[in-house]
Amino acid sequence: MAKSFCSITREQFRSGAKALPVTVGGASMLAEPKEFSTGSLGWYLNGKTVVEINGVSVTVQIGMNMTIVGSKELPKDGESPKDGE
Repeated sequence: MAKSFCSITREQFRSGAKALPVTVGGASMLAEPKEFSTGSLGWYLNGKTVVEINGVSVTVQIGMNMTIVGSKELPKDGESPKDGE
């Protein structure tokens, strides 16, 4: 399977990525831009909210990663693009 192409650079992500609003069970939260330890770029959200199940309120923990497809393959700081890219 061919590798996915990422259409931005790390610098473009750093300078332009904004927090994204996310709604879970009616609770609005913000997913913050993040450079993951894997080298991928994206957004991260961690929090808690309350949802109702058959009239009973339960607290849920939310953990969400949104990863830009192909961003892990972008050159790291100080690296050149690989041959053929």
